[in-house]
Amino acid sequence: MNYLIKNPLLAVLLLYGMNTVAQTDSIIDARKKAPPRKTINLPNGHAAASPAGPYQANWESIKANYQVPEWIKDAKFGIFMHFGVYTVPAHGSEWYPHHMYNNEAFTKWHTEHFGAPDSFGYKDFIPLFKCEKFDPDDWADLFVKAGAKYICPTAEHHDGFAMYDSKLTKWNAKNMGPHRDIIGDLSVAVRKKGIKFGISNHRMENWDFLYPTIKEKTDVFDPAYADFYGPPQPPPVQRPKGGDPNNEQIFVPTARQSKVFLEEWLARNEEIIDKYKPDMVFFDNGVNPRWLDSIKLRYAAYYYNSAAKWGKQVTITTKSDAYLAGTVTDYEREGRAPKELTDYYWQVDDPIADKFGYVEGMKVVTSASVVRKLIDNVSKNGNLMLNISPKSDGTIPDDQRKVLLGIGKWLDINGDAIYYTRAWTKASEGDYRFTTKGKTLYAIAVKWPENHQVIISSFGSVIGHVKKVTMLGHTGDLNFNQDIDGLKVTFPEQKPCDIAYALKIERD
Repeated sequence: MNYLIKNPLLAVLLLYGMNTVAQTDSIIDARKKAPPRKTINLPNGHAAASPAGPYQANWESIKANYQVPEWIKDAKFGIFMHFGVYTVPAHGSEWYPHHMYNNEAFTKWHTEHFGAPDSFGYKDFIPLFKCEKFDPDDWADLFVKAGAKYICPTAEHHDGFAMYDSKLTKWNAKNMGPHRDIIGDLSVAVRKKGIKFGISNHRMENWDFLYPTIKEKTDVFDPAYADFYGPPQPPPVQRPKGGDPNNEQIFVPTARQSKVFLEEWLARNEEIIDKYKPDMVFFDNGVNPRWLDSIKLRYAAYYYNSAAKWGKQVTITTKSDAYLAGTVTDYEREGRAPKELTDYYWQVDDPIADKFGYVEGMKVVTSASVVRKLIDNVSKNGNLMLNISPKSDGTIPDDQRKVLLGIGKWLDINGDAIYYTRAWTKASEGDYRFTTKGKTLYAIAVKWPENHQVIISSFGSVIGHVKKVTMLGHTGDLNFNQDIDGLKVTFPEQKPCDIAYALKIERD
């Protein structure tokens, strides 16, 4: 029970699962009374058609034409970020706008600090989201020092507020709040530093994200704010089979996004493509259902054909099997990453703390833990995209900066074993993680050997003749011997760095 108190979202989900049929029916009936979704007017009711090009809006065409960009395979380390209006209350998580309308404990906290949700709604945080200390050039400098080769800020999170200059919604950062194009300014700053620029768009989740279930009155159905809140539509409801709450749960398929909402979703995504020419686009779990395949395929054709005209390699990255082709698979949090070497390319998005969006008192991880995750992922054919959490004033907290600089310090010495490498035929052996670059092999030790004498059995005579062994960050060659039993190496007396130590093994 204590665990559920600390995890209100889990508690809500469990309660959904225990609804009786009668309770579920009452929720379904309530749908009929919900205001319809407000959408923008599009020419002929449709988003723009895809530019001409090799990609057609079907899986066969996407699969036949798509290739994972070489740049993302070379980059290895990226920075994700959740930066938006939800950082103003800095409480709970980036899901604050959902919880303030759906969790009594959150509602109580919100009311005590800002006012009741009908008089001070989520929209009222926007004027407080000033980003007055946001310095995109400073951020770009930090990302370079951290060793990041690509970044991916949230252009729009579940809350529906656009962090970019949009002609399709007035609820955007250029028109309100900070009164500047956060996405545009950041894209210019990082690209000047040679960093690839992606965006994350969670617009699909906005369909039902703010639907209120608390007993208190709220502002979400006020017609004056319908073009921001939606209004939100009721979320999917779970009904027990046969009326037995202990039976397997099934979704009642009455909450699918409307056709006009999906056309707007596509139009807003096309606007981002045309305006910022992103190198990568990240979609969250909201796009996973198969019933969205048609609109997702139209998006892929638009994006990939646009990129073909730009002469750029780009990619979509999604979770689960949202895209059956044309994507780099993303895993949210390191614990979900593949445990073995894969034959497909992937990445992990993992937070620098326990939340993705900034909250007061958040505890950040260590640089060492991030580096070890990066090493593990690269050895298994993946990347790491570390999420950072800027504050609402536009600053990146000092403890997060310290972590980033620690990662960069390690990469300054050992980046040769990470960047531009590929996974070897075997990911690891004991305390060693393997990568390769041409004829050169790298064995990255995650622990320093106690007696300075090591043997790597995977690097015996089967890998061909080894002519030289060095350690990145250490001056001079290392003594070694190669035979059928493996590669025996004498480590230097002094460590060249902290965290992990990369052997560079050169072959004929």
